[in-house]
Amino acid sequence: MRLPRQILTMHAVRRASSVPAGMVSFVPACSMADAHSLELLQDFVSRARRLFVITGAGLSTESGIPDYRSEGVGLYARTDRRPMQYSEFVRSAKARQRYWARNFVGWPQFSSHLPNSAHRALQRWEERGKLHWLVTQNVDSLHSKAGQKRLTELHGCAHRVMCLGCGAVSKREELQARFIALNPEWRAQTSGVAPDGDVFIEDEQVLHFRVPSCEACGGILKPEVTFFGDNVNKATVQFVRDRLAESDAVLVAGSSLQVYSGYKFLLAAGDRKLSVAILNIGPTRADHLAELKVSCRCGEVLSAIHSV
Repeated sequence: MRLPRQILTMHAVRRASSVPAGMVSFVPACSMADAHSLELLQDFVSRARRLFVITGAGLSTESGIPDYRSEGVGLYARTDRRPMQYSEFVRSAKARQRYWARNFVGWPQFSSHLPNSAHRALQRWEERGKLHWLVTQNVDSLHSKAGQKRLTELHGCAHRVMCLGCGAVSKREELQARFIALNPEWRAQTSGVAPDGDVFIEDEQVLHFRVPSCEACGGILKPEVTFFGDNVNKATVQFVRDRLAESDAVLVAGSSLQVYSGYKFLLAAGDRKLSVAILNIGPTRADHLAELKVSCRCGEVLSAIHSV
C-alpha cells in the first residue's frame, strides 16, 4: 500500500560536485540531502524486499559524463547539437562517417570513465540481496564496471559494436584499433562531449575519415545502442517487465524519464500499485506516481542508505 506522497526538494544549502578535480562538472546545482529526506528514503528501501531500480544519465554525471536535459549543464543546454537518429545513420554513409569520426575521437576519454559512489552503492545492495533487478538507460557500462550482475542495459552499451548485416557483435575497443590502422594520419579539432561518447567536430574535418565494415560480411557497423528513433528489442522489454512483476518496490535514480522506453515501466509499476520513490535533480515525468521524491545528488544519497 502506498504512503502519502512526499516531495523533498531542498534549496537552502548547496554543495559542490563530487566529480574528480580537473574534470568538467556536469552535475546540476542542487541541495544537500538533509537527515529527514535520508530517513524517509531509508525507510522506503528497508521496507522493500525485492527492489527494482531504474537508472539514467543523472547517475553518471558524477563520473564526468554529461546528460542531455539537465538545466544549465546538460547537452541540450550547452549546445544546439542533437543525438544521432537511427534513420539517418542507416540511410546515410556520410552520417555514419561523421558519427564514427566523432566517436573515434571521443572514445579514449569516454571509455576511461569509472563508476562513482552511486554505482558502487547499488552494487552493494545487489550483493546483500536488497536489489532484485537494475535497469539502466545508460550506455556507458559503468554499472558493469562496478560489478553489477542483475542488470539490463535497456538501451544497449557503447562498449559493444554490432553489424547490421549479419548481427555479429564485437568489442568497441577492437574497432578503435581498426580505426587507427585505417586513419594513421587523421587528426581533428574537437569540442564538447555527449552522453554516448560523441564529440563535436566540424563536418569538413571528417571528409577523409575512413570507416571499416564488418570483417565477417562487409556490413554496416553500428554501436550496440538504441539510437533516438529506434525501438528497444521486444524480448528485452518483456524480460524487464517480468523482473518488474517479481518486484515489490521501484526506485528511480538519476532519470527524468522523458524517454518513453523507461517511463513505461513506471506506468506498469503504477498499474501494479507498487511503491515508487524517485531520486533525481529536477522534475521527472513520473513524479505524480511517486510516494517519495528527493531532489539531490545520487552518489551522496545512495551511499548513505543501508540495504537492511
